[in-house]
Amino acid sequence: MTDAGPAAPGDATAPDGAAPDEHPAKESSAEETEEHDQPQDAWAARRDLVDHSPRTMKVGSHAEFGGGYVGGDQHGVSGGRVTGDVIMGSKTVHHWTFPGLSTAASASGEIPPTTLTRLAATFVTADDALGGLVGRLRRERVLVLSGARFTGRRTAALMLLHRLGAAPVVALDRTTTPGSLAEAFTARDGTPEDTTERTGAARGYVLCDLETRRGSALRETHLLGAADRLAEQNAYAVITVGPTAVLEDDVFPVEWRPPANEDVLAAHLRVRAGEDAVPRLLGLPAVEEFLDHGHQLREVAAFAQLLARYAAGEATEQEVASFSLVSLENQVREWFEEDETTIHLRDKAFLIALAAFDDGPYALTAELGDRLYDFLQQTQNRSLAADIPVFGTHIGKRLQLARARLSEGEEHTEWGPVTQTKAAFHDERASLVLLREVWTGHPSARPALIRWLRRLADDGRPLVRTRAASTVAVLARTDLPSAMALVVEPWARSNRFRHRLVAVNSLTLAHHIGTPNVPRILDTWSAAEDRRLRWVAVRAYALIGPERPAQALAALRAAARELYRHVGDPDDFDVETAGELAEAVELLLLSPASSEVLDDLRSHLDDDRAVHDLVVGGFISACGRTQDDERYGVPLVLDWYARAATDENRAADGIAHLWREALGDPDHTTSALAAMREWVLVADRSTTVEWALAALLPRLVTTPPEYQRLSHLLRTMPGEDGNPPPEVAARLLGTLPPR
Repeated sequence: MTDAGPAAPGDATAPDGAAPDEHPAKESSAEETEEHDQPQDAWAARRDLVDHSPRTMKVGSHAEFGGGYVGGDQHGVSGGRVTGDVIMGSKTVHHWTFPGLSTAASASGEIPPTTLTRLAATFVTADDALGGLVGRLRRERVLVLSGARFTGRRTAALMLLHRLGAAPVVALDRTTTPGSLAEAFTARDGTPEDTTERTGAARGYVLCDLETRRGSALRETHLLGAADRLAEQNAYAVITVGPTAVLEDDVFPVEWRPPANEDVLAAHLRVRAGEDAVPRLLGLPAVEEFLDHGHQLREVAAFAQLLARYAAGEATEQEVASFSLVSLENQVREWFEEDETTIHLRDKAFLIALAAFDDGPYALTAELGDRLYDFLQQTQNRSLAADIPVFGTHIGKRLQLARARLSEGEEHTEWGPVTQTKAAFHDERASLVLLREVWTGHPSARPALIRWLRRLADDGRPLVRTRAASTVAVLARTDLPSAMALVVEPWARSNRFRHRLVAVNSLTLAHHIGTPNVPRILDTWSAAEDRRLRWVAVRAYALIGPERPAQALAALRAAARELYRHVGDPDDFDVETAGELAEAVELLLLSPASSEVLDDLRSHLDDDRAVHDLVVGGFISACGRTQDDERYGVPLVLDWYARAATDENRAADGIAHLWREALGDPDHTTSALAAMREWVLVADRSTTVEWALAALLPRLVTTPPEYQRLSHLLRTMPGEDGNPPPEVAARLLGTLPPR
């Protein structure tokens, strides 16, 4: 990969990967940054990647991705969800209308009776509560219905009046204020006469989205005055408000709960396609998928219209299959095309942050969303500081806009799982579609987004850094050249390990979701003169290697040979890079491709000294890993050996062979014996481990030196904390064959 091309104006990158107009000293001194920027070992780094990758690109679980899945037959980075071209490809531009579910009219006027009849034919409720509400409306004359947008609250209001027999129905101007309610409910000539004596006077009123605010709240006195005026003309009214409406404590709205999407779809299909077609249409795979994504009722109605056309042979199967994604794309496009008076820039920043931290802690998403808002505001108008209210932000309103939900869930930390309040899109595809739209549809947002991502890469929280990487992976899948030049390469060339690790994770996740050419980038970087690029390549090989183990191991061998080729003075040997190479072998050996990796390592063990050290060093490191990283957990390699030996798998021979090589190599004997000692200590606490070790040890003795080495360890090893030797050591000594 060549050096990054010219950066955007004002967006040059400093040597450490930070944007030049940022000032890290505001939050921490340079000394503190360097002090906390230490290389994280590859095993722990992969654990963080597994724990914190988003649900749309999960790279497996601990059981499947190096935490006990050794010897399995699953290949690839994971067995998780892989996002295909259907989401990450080119945007599909379609425009659908959503009949019968529009917002309130902007001016007063009579609703046509045909509209009420059409709505009544397809109207369903979540339960049978409408009858009770009709009775309450008859008694009180005016009813306040509370619900979120696009949940069918307007239709419910109209159906209440329709069932009550209040006709005709007049829709009032939404600019009506609480204080002017009574005046709004008048006969058409302005006199509150009894409508039983006048033909054509309105007996039903609907007021959608009553505007309320601090200082202009809806009070009981407003409703009582309105009820008196309505009673004078024998009329009824239903007022709809949002969840965040300002209401006095003496106002008790009815909470509207929308019906199930499947019930609404079936009702529309019965009218549009006929009763007989409903079961067949609902059974279509595309329909089942549509219902799984939590669409709004306006989209359900539009989908029913399309399905009716499909049933009549007027629409294709592809149109039906793509409708769900097209609806989502239209919603995302609508969010970012709205002006500031409709959707504030801060809310748009929150939407982007939610896309990056989907199904992550809400508080973290909101915190980092405000930071992005600050950067976006500087791009839009540097003369204005971002106005971030400290209090007063309504969570429900934010989530309603984002079509998201709150839930309680566990979040992994270095201290163990903790319970967090999480925010997630109802439709898990939303994060991918949204990030693609922002990056490709609104390039003016790129400078702010890049600054934000660089700030995330500096964060001390693994979750934040991992989500920065996953976000860049989506951008790379959408526009690889720009993402590489503007974000990934500056991180990869940074002097900070933390930045380089985010580059590793970005490339790994980008490859995982189908971004082309990532292996080619790594192949180029592994031979680069810049040791920072080589570091990134080695780490990334360890993560994407399980799906192409032969190529990954070949690249690691080439890197090891290159490392040894330039060694003159032993003091100049690059110990750090050698350790990284060994850790890469360790991860591959404990990956789902473990059997192939083991065969490859054994076949190349005697190629040359560089490769021998690479194989043995990686094997010994792998022997130190235990189930779930517990101090006395089952050693993963030993468990692998026990299962392989039982199944007469050749992996058992390979493990024993590498053990003999490690114990017999003067450069590795000390570390190999230390790893064996740890296994013995675990065996002292676990009968299962003791039996497995008792089966392995005899196969490690084929010569007198091998016997002497192991017998000396078992006879002389101390217990923990200066205690006497563990009893299991004597029992294991008896398993060694005679000299």
